[in-house]
Amino acid sequence: MLILSYPHIEKNESQPARLQRLPRIRIAQIVMDYLTHGWSVEEICRQHLYLMPAEAHAAMGYYFDHQEEIDEEIKQEWQQVQENMPPIPRSPFYIRMKAKGLL
Repeated sequence: MLILSYPHIEKNESQPARLQRLPRIRIAQIVMDYLTHGWSVEEICRQHLYLMPAEAHAAMGYYFDHQEEIDEEIKQEWQQVQENMPPIPRSPFYIRMKAKGLL
């Protein structure tokens, strides 16, 4: 079995993968910019000046080799956010339109 090493990436058991130099930055956070905005590594670095290009490339390499793991981390985070959000009251416009059957 081939064990891959990812420079700039730290992955401890039962912990999300993180940048070594900036351990508060999870790989999933970098990947979310790629998935949400379609940003290239170069654009991710332009948007986040604290990232070195090698770190962003390593993060994306890790993602493509561990896509299921990172996608699951993102999914769980999204679900947690949704569960912790207070219910948003509907606007009077929405209520009227719904009552008229227009929504």
